[in-house]
Amino acid sequence: MGGFFGAISKRPCINELFYGTDYNSHLGTKRAGLVTFDPVTGFNRTIHSIERDYFRSKFEDELDRFTGNQGLGVISDTDPQPIIVNSHLGRYAVVTVAKVNNMREIADELLDKRMHFSELSANTINQTELIALLINMGETFLDGINLVYRKIKGSCSMLILTEDGIIAARDYLGRTPVVIGKADHGYAATSESCAFPNLGYTRLRDVGPGEVVRLRADGIEVMQAPARREQICSFLWVYYGFPASDYNGINVEAVREEGGRISGRADATEANCVCGVPDSGVGFALGYSEGRGIPYRRAVLKYTPTWPRSFTPGNQSRRDLVAKMKLIPNRAILENKHVVFCDDSIVRGTQLRDNVSTFFEGGALGVHARISCPPLVYGCPFIGFTSSKSEMELITRQIINDFEGCPEPANLDRYATTGTPEYKRMVDEVARRLNLSTLQFCHIEDLIASIGLPKCRVCTHCFDGSSYGPEQAYAEDHK
Repeated sequence: MGGFFGAISKRPCINELFYGTDYNSHLGTKRAGLVTFDPVTGFNRTIHSIERDYFRSKFEDELDRFTGNQGLGVISDTDPQPIIVNSHLGRYAVVTVAKVNNMREIADELLDKRMHFSELSANTINQTELIALLINMGETFLDGINLVYRKIKGSCSMLILTEDGIIAARDYLGRTPVVIGKADHGYAATSESCAFPNLGYTRLRDVGPGEVVRLRADGIEVMQAPARREQICSFLWVYYGFPASDYNGINVEAVREEGGRISGRADATEANCVCGVPDSGVGFALGYSEGRGIPYRRAVLKYTPTWPRSFTPGNQSRRDLVAKMKLIPNRAILENKHVVFCDDSIVRGTQLRDNVSTFFEGGALGVHARISCPPLVYGCPFIGFTSSKSEMELITRQIINDFEGCPEPANLDRYATTGTPEYKRMVDEVARRLNLSTLQFCHIEDLIASIGLPKCRVCTHCFDGSSYGPEQAYAEDHK
């Protein structure tokens, strides 16, 4: 996915920029970058790979060379950024959290207009540079940002560092968050509000869907009011978000715990205890424990001294081993127990299958999985939340294909609808293939209830295929 942090202040900003960006590290594992602007020395940028190391260790030794009172930082799961541009709009730098599905189509159009691309990532077009070129086509920054909204199929939120402040623009349907914080000395904008408290910021508000604002050290200018629709990604609360973060004022951990309480109250399965699969399954498990009335136990633990996060090897067999190595079962808790394990989602099922085997080997009499979101039946066209290249990598779609004899049957929606015979058959087969004693997914209705927003304001495409794109919404709003 990726995350960013921008700060503009009445004093040098590099320290808060460095630590604020670091608080987005859970959102990406590929590239990270910092850029500052100083009226005397201009723009100063550094980009590093974080595929084998941490953000802080890559940038800490370079901080003293960054000067200026405003800057941007980014954790990218796509391409190297920030991009620095010199155009008719002036000098600026840009960072994005984006997924552009029609990149080749837009690139061909720009090349036909004799534009060129200079930033290549693994010999492919850098999508942040593509977005910068679209911005350059506008008469103003606002014109260019709206061209991005009009052209791209996918999603795009961005921060633009200019000589006159930081422009924050949220995806036209608000799928990815941008939150503004205020301190005595200035303002910040970030993907994760958990970056604010330890840096002395208070959360001021979220940037609305399609809204564009300019941050200066002494105030905020609204350049474009929010659009009338919203499709914020529900997976932010399920998996992406850090527990202390809020989106639209709704806390991640509170949503996870409420979803667990709802699921626990409705579950009659006999079990001795409940355990959250670290880290994103813990909140749901705590709520489940309360709702079901059974104790929470740490039957599996994450080995944090060397596995605080997963660095993904290129080799598939090594990836599978990494997924297994970071979790250690606790036989003293597992032995002769029926244990409910709560996890955030099931994508391919490989990791969970290995975990189930390990839990039984550790002495468990029953391994019951409770998943904090509905089954993933559709690939996400808006946010890259897995490394899957095809919907057919999803265990649900493999099962549906086996049942129906084709990858996209006419009754696909029936498998995504809670309580249908097709849904029940699919869930039972997932449980059988993963060797689970029982399996239950959070119902989509319960997920929406735990978030507390109307369903029309939440993107649930990966669960039920219901969505529309930003370019479609923009066109309809500007008829």
